[in-house]
Amino acid sequence: MREGRAPGDGALPFASVGELETALAGHAYLADRGLATAVYLALHLDKPLLLEGEAGVGKTEVAKVLSALLGRELVRLQCYEGIDASQALYEWDYSRQLIAVRAAQLGEGQADLFGREFLVERPLLAAVRAGSRAVLLIDELDRADDEFEAFLLEVLSEFAVTIPEIGRVAADRPPAVIITSNRTRELHDALKRRCLYHWIDHPSVAREVEIIRVRAPEVPEALARQVAEAVARLREMDVAKRPGVAETIDWSQALTFLGATRLEPEQAAATLGALLKDHEDLELVRARLGQVLGTE
Repeated sequence: MREGRAPGDGALPFASVGELETALAGHAYLADRGLATAVYLALHLDKPLLLEGEAGVGKTEVAKVLSALLGRELVRLQCYEGIDASQALYEWDYSRQLIAVRAAQLGEGQADLFGREFLVERPLLAAVRAGSRAVLLIDELDRADDEFEAFLLEVLSEFAVTIPEIGRVAADRPPAVIITSNRTRELHDALKRRCLYHWIDHPSVAREVEIIRVRAPEVPEALARQVAEAVARLREMDVAKRPGVAETIDWSQALTFLGATRLEPEQAAATLGALLKDHEDLELVRARLGQVLGTE
């Protein structure tokens, strides 16, 4: 927690975990009690929230919904192999600086080559400047390397950045911070200690039916249940990539668009590409479609 700010200080539109859970549901995100509690505490205690889980379980969506719910700007830092501090923080616009130098040589004015007009903000600097008016999403941090993770920890500790040519830029109040990881590698304990933590698992069949009905209300309830049950069986199979909730919704919508009201083998087989994105997985499921559909 930062000095001068008590827990709960700030304009948050909910006073309890239950109110937050209801507010998230109002924005079509059905969070369980554990996730709602973690988000509530992270917001009120000014702590980054680290969300881990398999791809497609709704980690990134938490930040998107929060930005809409709180009326804040969503600042997204997408991590990838090889990302470095300059790509996450700021860079100088060398092309504009060169044009300014040439203009000065021609007597067409002078320019401070390291003025703010030549500074290109990247997500971390944008989030620091926005402060409590932003939700910072650091997506798929596990894709970045150890050095970048160490740099990020330093920024999250202070929410201040020193730009040698300009000076120190600091947030009066920190943004809400959501960090996601698919656990392709283990994150360091130092960063985990800085955060609150929650693991998002695949939902139960009943909860996944609710999610389908909320996110795709055009899908008949009977079809939504059959799809959720089929996906639950499929996730227990030896597939390379277990489908997430997003894929379940896509499959439900594809079937509904084709006029299905129940999950029939022919249409199920024809639309598996909406659910599975791996050739070997498709072949495996087609060969065992009766098991997936619960007809054998």
